[in-house]
Amino acid sequence: MVWRALYLDVMLIPLGLLINFGYHLWLWHKVRTQAFLTIFGIDIDGRCLWVPTIIKDIDKKNIVAVQSVRNMMMGSIFMASTSIVLCCGLGAVISSTYSVKKPLIDSVYGAQGEFAVALKYATLFVVFIFSFLFHSLSVCFLCQLSILICTPQDVMSLVTQEYLIEILRKATILSIVGNRVLHTGLPLLLWIFGPVMAFSCEVAMVLVLHKLDFVSS
Repeated sequence: MVWRALYLDVMLIPLGLLINFGYHLWLWHKVRTQAFLTIFGIDIDGRCLWVPTIIKDIDKKNIVAVQSVRNMMMGSIFMASTSIVLCCGLGAVISSTYSVKKPLIDSVYGAQGEFAVALKYATLFVVFIFSFLFHSLSVCFLCQLSILICTPQDVMSLVTQEYLIEILRKATILSIVGNRVLHTGLPLLLWIFGPVMAFSCEVAMVLVLHKLDFVSS
């Protein structure tokens, strides 16, 4: 019982996070080397083509440009709001005098002591905080882009086409990272009910993401 109560958490949770991190590291390598195989590589290439197309005829497409950036911004704002609401809920649970100090289910595998349960909630809190941070930074870049993309292009201007593409690229990457960090919170949420469920969800999520992240040849 002692082994099941402690070592399953120590073994399965870091292993699941390592699988998740290893997959995304491999995905980043594929985006850098074989972008045409991933949806992110194709999406980044399309966004790089979108900026000069909009700038070329900005007088007629300024509304389209602002609306497109606004739609991306609303997605990041929604995810940031979701993350901070989850943080508030977890903060209320952590600060309560009864929810954290008692195990939710006595029959699940894994540690269910006061420290272990508090650690699970605190880990979730940190994950959702980082998701909010990445999404809020993405919103900042998108706000900057929505203004600068409609500025007149001048030879002496510091607002160049390459600069706008770089802003859009940073905003996109921050939004993607924020989403993936938020997705990592799902297996950790199941960690409350035991490390076996969390590890199983981690592996299943990586398999689903692999199917969605890559395009068929």
